[in-house]
Amino acid sequence: MSVTIKDIARMAGVSHTTVSRALNDSPLIHEDTKRKIRAIAERLDYSPNYSARSLVLARSYHIGLFFSTLSKGTSSSFFHETVKGVHSVVNTKYHLIVNGIDDYDGNYAAVTRKTFDGIIVMSQSDGDESFIRYVADKSIPLVVLNRNNEQLSPVNVLADDKAGVYRVVSHMIRQGHSRIALIEGKQSFKSSQARKGGYLQALSEHCIPTDETLHAIGGYTLEGGYAAMQRLLQLKPLPTAVFCSSDEMAVGAMKAIFQSGLTVPGDISVAGFDDDVFSAFLSPALTTVKRPVETISRIGAEKLLAVIERGFPHKETLFVDTELLIRDSVGTLHKQE
Repeated sequence: MSVTIKDIARMAGVSHTTVSRALNDSPLIHEDTKRKIRAIAERLDYSPNYSARSLVLARSYHIGLFFSTLSKGTSSSFFHETVKGVHSVVNTKYHLIVNGIDDYDGNYAAVTRKTFDGIIVMSQSDGDESFIRYVADKSIPLVVLNRNNEQLSPVNVLADDKAGVYRVVSHMIRQGHSRIALIEGKQSFKSSQARKGGYLQALSEHCIPTDETLHAIGGYTLEGGYAAMQRLLQLKPLPTAVFCSSDEMAVGAMKAIFQSGLTVPGDISVAGFDDDVFSAFLSPALTTVKRPVETISRIGAEKLLAVIERGFPHKETLFVDTELLIRDSVGTLHKQE
């Protein structure tokens, strides 16, 4: 017969509610009591019954991880790193349920405090604003990743994308490039807007005028990067460098450059953003900005669990640093004019 919370409570001389809270690491229970109860549970080889715990503590033991979309603009590596970061914290404490906000088609009635103890939104665009507002209005513990939404979410964790792009474009400029093209992601995504802001800031601070003809939309896909680069290759004169708002688009751009008979970085330098798993193994290896998606997601999950346990959040917005990874795809421009 399986061991129950009541068995542990009887041996520890406490109530079964105390056992439930102790095993859930509740701050309401003294650490000595937690250690005693955990030791008994381990000795008895206790496995938690989530249904029973839910009844005792009025919790579902479900954490919702919601992406703005799972079908458009969410790369496999971005998805993997996000889930990995959250799961490393949630682990066996809660069931992790992953959803796409756009799949709900505006009907969020199934999202309640009974179905979710807390929600993490991996925000990719303003299109998820109504969902974030709904969760906030329902007083469900909430953390927003990847976008600063202080009006609705008390806790926001995101990368400093703008600063990261500023660094990589400034690196291109230091290598002698001034005719630098931009391949943007989805224009409605906050990440696209922040990265374009970093690109424009770098040009401005180095007194390089903005040229809208050097801007193309790639939509965060391989195919989009390829098509955008094909358009840029029609320009006269050609750009000597191109910053792509994602590594996937950079791969597409490099293919278009190679197919046109040009080389990277000999004719056109290329840089990306994300540091996807393949980026260091391309030929040439891709200069890029590492966005710590897994770290952002882990921190967000830690903050959410703290909110769930405390019952109220401390307002904070955390910016996680990016890292410039200089590799082979950006070369020095030797001006011949």
